[in-house]
Amino acid sequence: MARVSAVLVYVVQDDKVLLLHRNKEPNLGLWIAPGGKIELHESPREAAFRELREETGLVADELTWRGLCTEVSPRPEWQWMLFIYVASRVHGRLQEDPREGRLAWVDLDVYLRELDIPEADRIFAPVILENSDRGMIEAKFTYDGDLRLIAWEF
Repeated sequence: MARVSAVLVYVVQDDKVLLLHRNKEPNLGLWIAPGGKIELHESPREAAFRELREETGLVADELTWRGLCTEVSPRPEWQWMLFIYVASRVHGRLQEDPREGRLAWVDLDVYLRELDIPEADRIFAPVILENSDRGMIEAKFTYDGDLRLIAWEF
């Protein structure tokens, strides 16, 4: 199976981040940034704008590309390349897509330290969200056959 390319969009306003509590796999029951797969005709940036609008009803005024994360494992269905964006200004009315999960504005500190989130997110999100002067990051996360995180590098 080929590597899946996808986007994540962190919307950050007033020290809060907009998160989705997933109600389906992958990441069932975890809090994640809105996002999804890049379609064949799209650039990562176009997909980020589209996914944000589809999953939240919001339109980003601007997106900043902050990271590229590769996730690999022995399982052929778990090969991901994630383009990570941050939006600090959005407009529109927040609308949940019940097929995806529940949306909530969460204090940034609570997200980074207390919520159930994917292991890789706990490692890369602080770098992306708290260190904006660092520029774009590139990271690789390696999982075992049971999808447990076993190694990472920046």
